[in-house]
Amino acid sequence: MASGAEIAYGPPMTDPKNDMTRDWLGEPGEVRPPDPRAIARGHGKPVLPKRFYKEAGFDETEGGFRLTLDGRPARTPAKNLLLLPTRALAERVAAEWQAQTEVIDPARMLLTRLANSAIDGVAERREEVAEDLGAYAGTDLVAYRAGDPPRLVAAQGDAWDPIIAWARDALGARLMLSEGVMHVTQPDDTIAALRAEIARVEGAFRLAALHTMTTLTGSLLIALAVLHGRLDAEQAWAAAHVDEIFQASVWGHDEDAQTRLQARQAEFEAAVATATLA
Repeated sequence: MASGAEIAYGPPMTDPKNDMTRDWLGEPGEVRPPDPRAIARGHGKPVLPKRFYKEAGFDETEGGFRLTLDGRPARTPAKNLLLLPTRALAERVAAEWQAQTEVIDPARMLLTRLANSAIDGVAERREEVAEDLGAYAGTDLVAYRAGDPPRLVAAQGDAWDPIIAWARDALGARLMLSEGVMHVTQPDDTIAALRAEIARVEGAFRLAALHTMTTLTGSLLIALAVLHGRLDAEQAWAAAHVDEIFQASVWGHDEDAQTRLQARQAEFEAAVATATLA
Protein backbone atom coordinates (compact mmCIF):
# COMPACT_ATOMS: atom_id res chain seq x y z
CA MET A 1 0.00 0.00 0.00
CA ALA A 2 1.30 3.43 -0.88
CA SER A 3 2.45 5.59 1.99
CA GLY A 4 1.08 9.06 2.58
CA ALA A 5 -1.37 11.14 4.53
CA GLU A 6 -4.68 9.66 5.51
CA ILE A 7 -7.86 11.26 4.27
CA ALA A 8 -10.70 12.58 6.40
CA TYR A 9 -14.04 13.68 5.07
CA GLY A 10 -17.67 14.77 5.65
CA PRO A 11 -20.04 14.51 8.66
CA PRO A 12 -22.05 11.43 9.60
CA MET A 13 -25.45 11.24 7.95
CA THR A 14 -27.32 11.28 11.26
CA ASP A 15 -25.71 14.53 12.42
CA PRO A 16 -28.72 16.83 13.08
CA LYS A 17 -26.71 19.81 11.80
CA ASN A 18 -25.69 17.98 8.64
CA ASP A 19 -25.80 20.08 5.50
CA MET A 20 -23.82 20.39 2.32
CA THR A 21 -21.50 23.04 3.75
CA ARG A 22 -20.26 20.52 6.32
CA ASP A 23 -19.87 17.65 3.84
CA TRP A 24 -16.32 18.76 3.13
CA LEU A 25 -13.36 16.82 1.86
CA GLY A 26 -9.93 18.40 2.08
CA GLU A 27 -6.91 17.60 0.00
CA PRO A 28 -4.97 14.55 1.27
CA GLY A 29 -3.62 15.34 4.71
CA GLU A 30 -5.48 18.65 4.88
CA VAL A 31 -8.95 19.46 6.17
CA ARG A 32 -10.22 22.97 5.62
CA PRO A 33 -13.70 24.50 5.98
CA PRO A 34 -15.42 25.83 2.87
CA ASP A 35 -14.67 29.46 2.01
CA PRO A 36 -17.70 31.44 3.27
CA ARG A 37 -17.04 34.16 0.69
CA ALA A 38 -17.25 31.63 -2.09
CA ILE A 39 -20.52 30.35 -0.67
CA ALA A 40 -21.86 33.90 -0.49
CA ARG A 41 -20.93 34.50 -4.12
CA GLY A 42 -22.83 31.36 -5.00
CA HIS A 43 -26.02 32.70 -3.36
CA GLY A 44 -25.65 30.38 -0.39
CA LYS A 45 -24.93 27.22 -2.37
CA PRO A 46 -21.95 25.44 -0.82
CA VAL A 47 -18.89 24.79 -2.92
CA LEU A 48 -18.26 21.09 -3.46
CA PRO A 49 -14.65 19.97 -3.19
CA LYS A 50 -12.89 18.85 -6.33
CA ARG A 51 -12.07 15.21 -6.75
CA PHE A 52 -8.46 14.90 -5.62
CA TYR A 53 -7.84 11.18 -6.18
CA LYS A 54 -7.69 8.91 -9.19
CA GLU A 55 -8.59 5.56 -7.75
CA ALA A 56 -10.97 4.50 -4.99
CA GLY A 57 -10.49 1.01 -3.63
CA PHE A 58 -10.14 -1.00 -0.45
CA ASP A 59 -7.84 -3.48 1.17
CA GLU A 60 -8.44 -6.22 3.65
CA THR A 61 -7.07 -5.58 7.10
CA GLU A 62 -7.68 -6.64 10.67
CA GLY A 63 -11.34 -6.20 11.47
CA GLY A 64 -12.65 -5.67 7.95
CA PHE A 65 -12.02 -3.88 4.69
CA ARG A 66 -10.46 -0.41 4.68
CA LEU A 67 -11.47 2.18 2.09
CA THR A 68 -8.48 3.65 0.24
CA LEU A 69 -8.08 6.61 -2.09
CA ASP A 70 -4.99 6.33 -4.26
CA GLY A 71 -3.76 3.73 -1.80
CA ARG A 72 -4.12 5.97 1.24
CA PRO A 73 -6.53 4.89 3.98
CA ALA A 74 -9.59 7.12 4.30
CA ARG A 75 -10.86 8.28 7.67
CA THR A 76 -14.22 9.33 9.01
CA PRO A 77 -14.97 12.84 10.35
CA ALA A 78 -13.96 11.63 13.82
CA LYS A 79 -10.64 10.40 12.38
CA ASN A 80 -11.53 6.73 12.65
CA LEU A 81 -10.51 4.45 9.83
CA LEU A 82 -13.34 3.94 7.35
CA LEU A 83 -13.47 0.22 7.95
CA LEU A 84 -16.30 -1.75 6.34
CA PRO A 85 -17.35 -5.09 7.87
CA THR A 86 -17.70 -7.05 4.60
CA ARG A 87 -16.15 -7.12 1.16
CA ALA A 88 -19.55 -6.63 -0.46
CA LEU A 89 -20.19 -3.39 1.42
CA ALA A 90 -16.62 -2.19 0.82
CA GLU A 91 -17.14 -2.70 -2.92
CA ARG A 92 -20.29 -0.59 -2.86
CA VAL A 93 -18.71 2.22 -0.83
CA ALA A 94 -15.62 2.29 -3.04
CA ALA A 95 -17.92 2.41 -6.09
CA GLU A 96 -19.58 5.55 -4.67
CA TRP A 97 -16.21 7.24 -4.47
CA GLN A 98 -15.16 6.04 -7.91
CA ALA A 99 -18.43 7.34 -9.39
CA GLN A 100 -17.66 10.93 -8.36
CA THR A 101 -16.61 13.04 -11.32
CA GLU A 102 -15.07 16.51 -11.17
CA VAL A 103 -16.39 17.24 -7.69
CA ILE A 104 -17.30 15.12 -4.68
CA ASP A 105 -21.01 15.29 -3.95
CA PRO A 106 -21.97 13.74 -0.58
CA ALA A 107 -25.62 13.70 -1.67
CA ARG A 108 -24.63 10.90 -4.02
CA MET A 109 -22.69 8.97 -1.36
CA LEU A 110 -25.39 7.66 0.95
CA LEU A 111 -23.64 4.41 1.84
CA THR A 112 -20.50 6.32 2.77
CA ARG A 113 -22.44 8.72 4.97
CA LEU A 114 -24.23 5.87 6.74
CA ALA A 115 -20.86 4.17 7.29
CA ASN A 116 -19.68 7.40 8.94
CA SER A 117 -22.65 7.28 11.28
CA ALA A 118 -22.08 3.63 12.15
CA ILE A 119 -18.38 4.11 12.91
CA ASP A 120 -18.39 7.54 14.56
CA GLY A 121 -21.78 7.49 16.24
CA VAL A 122 -23.36 4.09 16.75
CA ALA A 123 -20.27 2.04 17.62
CA GLU A 124 -19.53 4.17 20.68
CA ARG A 125 -23.14 4.85 21.69
CA ARG A 126 -24.91 1.56 21.13
CA GLU A 127 -27.02 1.73 24.30
CA GLU A 128 -28.16 5.26 23.52
CA VAL A 129 -29.11 4.32 19.96
CA ALA A 130 -30.95 1.23 21.16
CA GLU A 131 -32.85 3.33 23.69
CA ASP A 132 -33.86 5.77 20.96
CA LEU A 133 -35.11 2.90 18.81
CA GLY A 134 -36.97 1.40 21.76
CA ALA A 135 -39.10 4.53 22.02
CA TYR A 136 -40.67 3.63 18.67
CA ALA A 137 -42.00 0.40 20.15
CA GLY A 138 -44.74 2.37 21.86
CA THR A 139 -45.62 4.67 18.96
CA ASP A 140 -45.27 2.50 15.86
CA LEU A 141 -46.88 3.81 12.67
CA VAL A 142 -48.66 0.54 11.91
CA ALA A 143 -50.64 0.68 15.17
CA TYR A 144 -52.49 3.87 14.19
CA ARG A 145 -55.32 3.34 11.71
CA ALA A 146 -57.66 5.61 9.83
CA GLY A 147 -61.38 5.38 10.53
CA ASP A 148 -62.29 6.38 6.99
CA PRO A 149 -62.47 6.52 4.01
CA PRO A 150 -62.98 2.79 3.49
CA ARG A 151 -60.38 2.57 0.69
CA LEU A 152 -57.65 3.96 2.95
CA VAL A 153 -58.72 1.70 5.83
CA ALA A 154 -58.46 -1.29 3.48
CA ALA A 155 -55.08 -0.17 2.12
CA GLN A 156 -53.65 0.18 5.62
CA GLY A 157 -54.96 -3.24 6.57
CA ASP A 158 -53.52 -4.88 3.47
CA ALA A 159 -50.09 -3.34 4.07
CA TRP A 160 -49.84 -3.43 7.86
CA ASP A 161 -51.81 -6.47 9.07
CA PRO A 162 -49.24 -8.97 7.71
CA ILE A 163 -46.44 -7.04 9.44
CA ILE A 164 -48.31 -7.08 12.74
CA ALA A 165 -48.97 -10.82 12.34
CA TRP A 166 -45.29 -11.43 11.60
CA ALA A 167 -44.21 -9.44 14.66
CA ARG A 168 -46.60 -11.44 16.83
CA ASP A 169 -45.49 -14.84 15.51
CA ALA A 170 -41.77 -14.19 14.97
CA LEU A 171 -40.94 -11.71 17.73
CA GLY A 172 -43.64 -12.34 20.33
CA ALA A 173 -44.80 -8.72 20.06
CA ARG A 174 -48.58 -8.22 20.07
CA LEU A 175 -49.58 -4.68 19.08
CA MET A 176 -52.75 -2.95 20.20
CA LEU A 177 -54.34 -0.85 17.46
CA SER A 178 -55.82 2.63 17.64
CA GLU A 179 -58.15 4.51 15.32
CA GLY A 180 -57.05 8.03 14.47
CA VAL A 181 -54.39 9.84 16.48
CA MET A 182 -55.54 8.74 19.93
CA HIS A 183 -52.54 7.30 21.76
CA VAL A 184 -52.66 3.62 22.56
CA THR A 185 -50.45 2.16 25.29
CA GLN A 186 -48.76 -1.01 24.14
CA PRO A 187 -48.53 -3.98 26.53
CA ASP A 188 -45.37 -4.20 28.61
CA ASP A 189 -44.63 -7.62 27.10
CA THR A 190 -44.74 -6.13 23.60
CA ILE A 191 -42.37 -3.31 24.49
CA ALA A 192 -40.01 -5.77 26.16
CA ALA A 193 -40.05 -8.12 23.17
CA LEU A 194 -39.22 -5.34 20.72
CA ARG A 195 -36.47 -3.93 22.92
CA ALA A 196 -34.99 -7.41 23.21
CA GLU A 197 -35.02 -7.71 19.43
CA ILE A 198 -33.13 -4.42 19.11
CA ALA A 199 -30.55 -5.70 21.59
CA ARG A 200 -29.98 -8.76 19.42
CA VAL A 201 -28.97 -6.73 16.36
CA GLU A 202 -25.32 -7.48 15.66
CA GLY A 203 -22.80 -4.85 14.67
CA ALA A 204 -22.80 -1.07 14.48
CA PHE A 205 -23.60 -1.05 10.77
CA ARG A 206 -26.79 -3.10 11.06
CA LEU A 207 -27.91 -1.10 14.09
CA ALA A 208 -27.23 2.17 12.25
CA ALA A 209 -29.23 0.85 9.29
CA LEU A 210 -32.09 -0.17 11.58
CA HIS A 211 -32.10 3.29 13.15
CA THR A 212 -32.17 5.02 9.77
CA MET A 213 -34.95 2.80 8.45
CA THR A 214 -37.01 3.33 11.60
CA THR A 215 -36.69 7.10 11.68
CA LEU A 216 -37.45 7.43 7.97
CA THR A 217 -40.60 5.30 8.19
CA GLY A 218 -41.80 5.93 11.74
CA SER A 219 -42.09 2.18 12.17
CA LEU A 220 -39.76 -0.08 14.13
CA LEU A 221 -41.79 -3.08 12.96
CA ILE A 222 -41.30 -2.26 9.28
CA ALA A 223 -37.57 -1.76 9.84
CA LEU A 224 -37.25 -5.04 11.75
CA ALA A 225 -39.18 -6.84 9.02
CA VAL A 226 -36.56 -5.60 6.53
CA LEU A 227 -33.72 -6.64 8.82
CA HIS A 228 -35.18 -10.14 9.02
CA GLY A 229 -35.79 -10.40 5.27
CA ARG A 230 -39.58 -10.32 5.68
CA LEU A 231 -39.85 -7.20 3.46
CA ASP A 232 -37.61 -5.87 0.70
CA ALA A 233 -36.86 -2.19 0.25
CA GLU A 234 -39.72 -1.53 -2.17
CA GLN A 235 -42.31 -3.37 -0.07
CA ALA A 236 -41.18 -1.65 3.12
CA TRP A 237 -41.21 1.84 1.62
CA ALA A 238 -44.69 1.29 0.17
CA ALA A 239 -45.96 -0.01 3.52
CA ALA A 240 -44.59 3.05 5.31
CA HIS A 241 -46.28 5.43 2.86
CA VAL A 242 -49.76 3.98 2.46
CA ASP A 243 -51.32 7.31 3.44
CA GLU A 244 -49.19 9.33 0.99
CA ILE A 245 -49.92 6.88 -1.84
CA PHE A 246 -53.63 7.14 -1.12
CA GLN A 247 -53.59 10.94 -0.98
CA ALA A 248 -51.69 11.10 -4.27
CA SER A 249 -54.26 8.82 -5.89
CA VAL A 250 -57.01 11.21 -4.81
CA TRP A 251 -55.39 14.63 -5.24
CA GLY A 252 -52.47 13.97 -7.54
CA HIS A 253 -48.74 14.38 -6.92
CA ASP A 254 -47.11 17.52 -5.57
CA GLU A 255 -43.80 17.79 -7.42
CA ASP A 256 -41.84 19.37 -4.57
CA ALA A 257 -43.15 16.85 -2.05
CA GLN A 258 -42.40 14.04 -4.48
CA THR A 259 -38.81 15.22 -4.89
CA ARG A 260 -38.30 15.29 -1.13
CA LEU A 261 -39.87 11.87 -0.79
CA GLN A 262 -37.59 10.42 -3.45
CA ALA A 263 -34.53 11.74 -1.64
CA ARG A 264 -35.70 10.10 1.58
CA GLN A 265 -36.42 6.88 -0.28
CA ALA A 266 -32.87 6.83 -1.65
CA GLU A 267 -31.56 7.18 1.92
CA PHE A 268 -33.86 4.38 3.01
CA GLU A 269 -32.62 2.12 0.23
CA ALA A 270 -29.03 2.83 1.26
CA ALA A 271 -29.91 1.72 4.79
CA VAL A 272 -31.51 -1.46 3.45
CA ALA A 273 -28.39 -2.16 1.39
CA THR A 274 -26.19 -1.61 4.44
CA ALA A 275 -28.31 -3.94 6.57
CA THR A 276 -28.19 -6.59 3.85
CA LEU A 277 -24.46 -6.37 3.07
CA ALA A 278 -22.99 -5.68 6.53
